[in-house]
Amino acid sequence: MARAIVRLVPMEMAILGAFEFTLLFALIFMMLTSGGPALLLETGHLSRDCMILAGMLALTIGGIAATIGLYRPDVCLDRKRLLMSGTIAALFAFPAIMIVSGAFNVALKAEHVAWLARLLAIWLPFVLLVRLCFSAIASYMPVTRRVLIIGSGTRAADLRRRLEAKQHALFAPIAPIALDFASGMAGEQMGQPRAIPAMFGDTPRAVSSPGARSLARRSGRGRVWGVVIAEDEPAQANKLALLDGGLRGVPVYSDQAFHERHLGRIQLDGLDAATPDFDGAARPNIVSAAAKRVLDIVTGVALLVITLPMMLLTALAIKCDSPGPVFYPQVRTGLRGEDFTLLKFRSMSMDAEISGQPQWAQKCDPRVTRVGAFIRATRIDELPQLMNVIRGEMSMIGPRPERPVFVEQLAKVIPFYHHRCDVKPGLTGWAQVNFPYGASVEDAREKLAYDLYYVKNRGLLLDLIILLATVRVILFREGAR
Repeated sequence: MARAIVRLVPMEMAILGAFEFTLLFALIFMMLTSGGPALLLETGHLSRDCMILAGMLALTIGGIAATIGLYRPDVCLDRKRLLMSGTIAALFAFPAIMIVSGAFNVALKAEHVAWLARLLAIWLPFVLLVRLCFSAIASYMPVTRRVLIIGSGTRAADLRRRLEAKQHALFAPIAPIALDFASGMAGEQMGQPRAIPAMFGDTPRAVSSPGARSLARRSGRGRVWGVVIAEDEPAQANKLALLDGGLRGVPVYSDQAFHERHLGRIQLDGLDAATPDFDGAARPNIVSAAAKRVLDIVTGVALLVITLPMMLLTALAIKCDSPGPVFYPQVRTGLRGEDFTLLKFRSMSMDAEISGQPQWAQKCDPRVTRVGAFIRATRIDELPQLMNVIRGEMSMIGPRPERPVFVEQLAKVIPFYHHRCDVKPGLTGWAQVNFPYGASVEDAREKLAYDLYYVKNRGLLLDLIILLATVRVILFREGAR
């Protein structure tokens, strides 16, 4: 599980986080010992207490920055989003560090509140400046990971499209090509021939084919970071030849392995029944399952208590906005395909499905009420599902439960769809923080790729990452319909 988490954190972002934490810790420690609130601590171990408090404050600020998304490559490379995220992080950090300081018996008088504000006033411009510098550096090819895509079909084109998206800004795809292993030549996707040696250098010994030899060239010079085989129907001999070249310096992946390791999803195209390894879903670790259940109950009860005033106001707004009940119970499919009744705030008019046939949600759906549009965008409509979590029908983290009629339809056209039911459905999930609200069969297929990744790699650490990412999704209204 730890290896799966490491895959999801780009090395550049990990280095950036370590660098900023070190500088932030040093800054806070100096500010504390030179006139900060720690001077009022009545202790003979001022230096030690200052170090502990500095560490806690640095972790608090860094954790909030990570939660808001300041360690996402796409945010670092988008100046408008960067400014917005940095400002929100500073606003959230202010009360958080006051709470941490209060836990250390620091008297939060006016001058100490001003000290904390001054700390954030130094931190925010520094964070923005560091990311602007990172954005400038990342525009050069030596920083980005240049990926050579081998293939001429839809899978190669799909991979290139994904790598060109902002979410995967650290990858720079090279145009998909088709290799002729007999001649060692490569043709562009449009049919124009070219020789691979323009990208790679000297040929290592004991490589079995001209195509493999060409792929191994110049690997030590950093011209190509890695190779991905994305053929619609790859020949096994070609795979082995490429792997032979990859073992001598160039990382080579199948497109399924690349999607899972670097994009956090299970690629469905080309997957067969023997390929995916979901045995962990059938035999969960008892300790992990018990810890997850305890976490679900504690988190569910705590959130229910905290959000109760908001839920009461929401119920009142729904009653005033449109006729009908406040709650909308709906049958969904849960663990092992068993149905249960899901609770949510009603966000649509009472005649939304007057024909009796379930319908996909749409963008700017005319059936959504005025209050419904707001509570759907902010995910407030999902809060009653905390009761489902407490009752054990759902978990805090997992694939979102779908309606039985849609499950039946989608299972017929999307392979491996039934594997979503190998774990409890969740209030939020890996698909929800990586892909917009699903509104079609193709959307359901895309979300399944992320759900299967969660089923295969699930664990408490991944659950924590999803919980933190959910805060960002709600704040920036990502993927809401």
